[in-house]
Amino acid sequence: RLRQRGVLVVAAIGNGGPNAKPLYPAGYKDVVSVTAVNGKRNIFRLANRGKYLDFAAPGVNIRHASPNGALDTSSGTSIAAPFAAVAILLASDGNGRITGNSLNKLRRSALDLGKPGHDPVYGYGLIRPLP
Repeated sequence: RLRQRGVLVVAAIGNGGPNAKPLYPAGYKDVVSVTAVNGKRNIFRLANRGKYLDFAAPGVNIRHASPNGALDTSSGTSIAAPFAAVAILLASDGNGRITGNSLNKLRRSALDLGKPGHDPVYGYGLIRPLP
C-alpha cells in the first residue's frame, strides 16, 4: 500500500544467517532490501541471503551514539539500511520521490561484489550515491 502512495520502503534483509527464510518487509517485491558488509566489503556473516536482495551497504562494526550518550559499535543489516536509504534519497527528485529510472541508475552504479551481476549474497552490489 505504501508503494501505491509513492512511498519507497527500504528494509534490512535480516540477520538470521545464510539459510534463513525471507524476512519481511524486506522480502516483498516493492521493498528495497539491504544487506551489510564490512570495511573489506565482505558480507556480514549473519546476513540473510536471497534473490530478493537489492543492495549491500556498510553495516559491520559501525560506531554510533548509544542511549547513554557514549560511543558504541554495532553490526547488522539494520545498521546498513540507513546508508542505503540516504543514497536513495540523494537520487530522489528533490522532494523525496524516487522513480524506477533512478533506482535503475543506482543498480547500475552499485559496486558489483561477489559473483558478476545480481546475486543472492550482495544483490546488485555496494550502493553508491549518484554523482
